[in-house]
Amino acid sequence: MSERLINILISSFTKILIPGVKVTIPLTLVSFALSLVLGLALALAQISGVKVLKGFSAFYVWVFRGTPLIVQLFIIFFGLPNIGIMIDAFPAAVLGFGLNLAAYNCEVFRASINAVPIGQAEAAKSLGMSYAQTMRKVILPQSFSIAFPSLFNNLISLLKDTSLAASITVVELFTVTQQIAARTYEPFALYIEAALIYLFFSTFLTWLQNFLERKFKWSIE
Repeated sequence: MSERLINILISSFTKILIPGVKVTIPLTLVSFALSLVLGLALALAQISGVKVLKGFSAFYVWVFRGTPLIVQLFIIFFGLPNIGIMIDAFPAAVLGFGLNLAAYNCEVFRASINAVPIGQAEAAKSLGMSYAQTMRKVILPQSFSIAFPSLFNNLISLLKDTSLAASITVVELFTVTQQIAARTYEPFALYIEAALIYLFFSTFLTWLQNFLERKFKWSIE
């Protein structure tokens, strides 16, 4: 490794890390929060028994799981302006990632809700609880503990997928890496450096997941 390359890697580290902290992480968290809300709503629609809601939820999941994420991002950022809807790059990325991941979180929530023993709902009903009270106080708290590992895995996957935001001009971690690589003609080393930063973020989230799982299990004992 030449001295020039070492200097490039040292000087570029902070330049890559800062947008990772200021853009990539917020993009991940905001998109994930949106996907949780939409995913739960879609899951509740699927188990509601209302045909219209159930059909809409199934159609949504079919579309967003069956088409590439990058195509969805391009439709939102480059396609919508053709019909008069202009969205800035960062909100477009949040919308794209959030809508896409909601389809996957929907299936996680639906499976976890169905995994709660039916006797729990019957016991709540015998106590005079309404459907909404049963879901809020009995079913959802238990289903969340079942869904937690899968949801967190989706969060880690989303963190890595945010690199696709570079394709719609969001200046995040990978975008800056591409810019530096274009100037220095050292793509191999710089992309490895970016990969290591993503690996660090993912490792931290994995540690956080394990910590929260232990704490949550302890808190419900």
